[in-house]
Amino acid sequence: MYTTVNEEGILNNYATEPKMYYAEYPAIWQQRQYLLQGAVAAIFVSTLVLFAFVVS
Repeated sequence: MYTTVNEEGILNNYATEPKMYYAEYPAIWQQRQYLLQGAVAAIFVSTLVLFAFVVS
């Protein structure tokens, strides 16, 4: 742990910072998978709303 002491004798403890990395653009197969997941989620939510409307 990195610790410093100022003029007044007070300790300052600093947390270690994680290594930074940059996100990569998703591959074409990942984009298709996201599209499929979105379509399934939209169908699921639409079905739930329609079912709630029919039941009420």
